[in-house]
Amino acid sequence: MNREEAIEVFRNTHALLSGHFELRSGLHSDQFFQCAQVLQYPRLAEKLCRALMEKIHQARGRDFEVQAVISPALGGIPVGQEIGRILDVRAIFAEKQDGKLVLRRAFEVRRGEHFIVAEDVVTRGGRVQETIDIVTSRGGIVDAVVVLVDRSGGKASFGPPMFSLLQLEPMTWSPEDCPLCKAGSKAVHPGS
Repeated sequence: MNREEAIEVFRNTHALLSGHFELRSGLHSDQFFQCAQVLQYPRLAEKLCRALMEKIHQARGRDFEVQAVISPALGGIPVGQEIGRILDVRAIFAEKQDGKLVLRRAFEVRRGEHFIVAEDVVTRGGRVQETIDIVTSRGGIVDAVVVLVDRSGGKASFGPPMFSLLQLEPMTWSPEDCPLCKAGSKAVHPGS
């Protein structure tokens, strides 16, 4: 799957929107990603995640071995599940508790166990970094980070290599500098 085909899938499922949006960060943008819109279609989720795994195989070879996948909840869970299914390994997730990500539900990270961290969208990468920290604090090893969409334009960096299906850097502005606001448009917050 090439870049244009992936963008078409995102647009056709309304996972990539154009307009005037307020992001979770408070910044404004003319684009908004809501990967849940595409991930609600299991066959499309499979297709996107297979294309993402093909990028890893091209870069690292087919013998790239991990023992588990971990995702930050909530958006990363469908991506992690699909990557885990493709690799035939277990897929677990970290979830928020008291404002930070933690491992619950009797999920384990074993000392020396190799992981992929899977997420839907990365902008600054805070949730991915929290997930990496959970794995490494328990003696696990993160071999790679995989994301469907890297909104950082390649600026997010974690130590382990990051692979993305799409790498974009949509324009963002502070509300006071937003040209869309200055033109009289009102930002909407589609939610996440």
